[in-house]
Amino acid sequence: MTSATDSAPRWNEYESASDMADTLTSRIMESIVDAIKQRGHASLAVSGGSTPRALYERLAHQEADWDRVVVVLVDERWVEPGARGSNETFVRETLIQDEARRAKLVGLKTSGDGPEDGLAEAEALLSEVPSPFDVVILGMGDDGHTASWFPHAKGLEQAIEGTGARVAAIEARPSEITGPFTQRITLTRAALSGAPEIHILLSGAKKRQAWEKASGPGETEDMPVRVLIRDPDLPLQAHWAA
Repeated sequence: MTSATDSAPRWNEYESASDMADTLTSRIMESIVDAIKQRGHASLAVSGGSTPRALYERLAHQEADWDRVVVVLVDERWVEPGARGSNETFVRETLIQDEARRAKLVGLKTSGDGPEDGLAEAEALLSEVPSPFDVVILGMGDDGHTASWFPHAKGLEQAIEGTGARVAAIEARPSEITGPFTQRITLTRAALSGAPEIHILLSGAKKRQAWEKASGPGETEDMPVRVLIRDPDLPLQAHWAA
């Protein structure tokens, strides 16, 4: 692994996806264990997508007081658990297994007909989660979105606010990346505030190119991950494997 320490966010580069997952497993477990020792509980915000699968499967086998850990989804497509595209189902099948099956998972899909209808219920669920999160795991799309902060989406302005609500309703513009799942509910930038550890996982040449583009000049609305990249006070670390 190589890392750059002279810029923010910190860039970490790995020889393989397996190496990245191994390194992050050790780091995140240390943070979880320390949080439990210090406060009696830990909270972890996690994203969907293919890149974190290996990490989640490794975390699931780690010994810890998982019954003192709350896992929260970073974002969710507006589909029921068990349906195609459900991040909750993905996290249950990869992370909430084996040793980690005792952790509490808080999903964001609620009973409303659409994301805006479900905001109040989602906020109520989050009010019971220890905050700030001890660890946040994010991903990024080739279009520069992170969480469900999609370029020029309806609701993007609310999602990237640094203060205020912890969840936002998103209506994304249809694209190859969104597929049919344009309705989303997502944690906001405000919800991530205060987290001491935020990791964004990337893999492949296209993601690296997108990251380099997002790190350059341009409008936030074109590549919303820029909101995080450009925040000098955010403890953001990028992790990339070929």
